[in-house]
Amino acid sequence: MKLKQEQLASRLKGEVSPVYLITGDEPLLSEESCDMLRCYFRQQGFTEREVLHVETGFKWEYLLECANALSLFADKKIIELRLGNSKLNKQSSEILRQYLASPSPDNVLLLIADKMDGASKKSAWFKAIDQSGIIVELWPIEPNQLPTWIRQRAAQIELQLEDDAVSLLVDRIEGNLLAAKQELQKLLLLYPDKPVSADDVIEAVTDSSRYDIYGLTEAALLGQADRCHKILQVLHQDGTEAAIVLWALVREVRALYNIQLGQSGGMSFDAVCQREKIWGKRKPQLGRASQRLRRSVLEKLLQECGAVDRIVKGAQTGDPWVNLASICLTLAGVTLPIS
Repeated sequence: MKLKQEQLASRLKGEVSPVYLITGDEPLLSEESCDMLRCYFRQQGFTEREVLHVETGFKWEYLLECANALSLFADKKIIELRLGNSKLNKQSSEILRQYLASPSPDNVLLLIADKMDGASKKSAWFKAIDQSGIIVELWPIEPNQLPTWIRQRAAQIELQLEDDAVSLLVDRIEGNLLAAKQELQKLLLLYPDKPVSADDVIEAVTDSSRYDIYGLTEAALLGQADRCHKILQVLHQDGTEAAIVLWALVREVRALYNIQLGQSGGMSFDAVCQREKIWGKRKPQLGRASQRLRRSVLEKLLQECGAVDRIVKGAQTGDPWVNLASICLTLAGVTLPIS
């Protein structure tokens, strides 16, 4: 069964389905949907959780082993399978279908994936999930929908926003929902008992206006290594979530990679930018950066971003800010070893 994200809460009643798939490229909506499901599973007695990351070398047979393993600590278990942008081949698809053919009532399978292409949605394993479980496809918030989304989010935390404040926030966050959530929470702390105006928003961000994630990515793309390093330090000291910084960096690295890939395939720079929705001042910045950064470097940066994601989620040890500094400085043109 396919659901929209806003329909998910109303479906979480009674019996747990054997499998749930959350797919889409909106990190905030994905994490909130997964948190909602985890809470629901715990209420239904699924108190143990095992997380599997599908990466190079992952053995899909382990999914069946994990499902059949008896727990020493709980009667019911959540098996969380993080696909990322991995695509299933014939063997992995068959193993997943084998699992879904006779799922244990003591397990619930939660799959988390990036946005899926048309071929994946037509696959046998996707159809098997549709038949036996629940699929939640997360769609980007369109620019014309963002003001309404911000107003709804503000209302949920009892924050009053004037229309001009909403407009200013829309311009500031540029579609980054994680950043929008952070801005709204900050405004609630500063102005808990009054309607927030555009002047209030400007006042709230005055001290950090030069040191936000967009200033960081701009400095990196322009090759301003010193400024890039300073902004990253300020973001860290101000308590900015590493996940938000990562989101911004991944966006630019992927854009650079797709620009080079498209041009190597015969597309013009303008055509690639149209396809990737790259407009405004980002377009010339990304154009210049794509000319000075080799594709092999961008591929290594994507791997490094994956490592930061695992560190942030607790699946790998390390300090995410050390890795973020390496990514930023490499984007800015500083030669650094990337582990």
